[in-house]
Amino acid sequence: QVQLVESGGGLVQAGGSLRLSCVASGRTFSWYGMGWFRRAPGKEREFVAAISWNGSITKYAGSVKGRFTISRDNGKNTVTLQMNSLKPEDTAVYYCAADRSNTGTVATTPESFDYWGQGTQVTVSS
Repeated sequence: QVQLVESGGGLVQAGGSLRLSCVASGRTFSWYGMGWFRRAPGKEREFVAAISWNGSITKYAGSVKGRFTISRDNGKNTVTLQMNSLKPEDTAVYYCAADRSNTGTVATTPESFDYWGQGTQVTVSS
């Protein structure tokens, strides 16, 4: 079992930056692909970014590409989402997720992830 705890959310003005962190429990963190998803009010959960177990592969949603960066530190069981040039439409609850399949690819659908954090609120004001 893996527990994921997100932090770093908050209120920021448009154009600003936030850095989200997700700390995982368990010794097998380095085997898992990791991802970030978000859910805005009244909308479906959507993919934001994902990273392979060793950090060699990353994928981003088109809406955040060039503004967000996902990274991981397996020694610290941490995955990070650096969010720059934030827009009001980035407002959502952001969730960290772990994919234990270790296929060598990077999953982007919620159904591919086995463990989820509780979420952290990001609010971008205009």
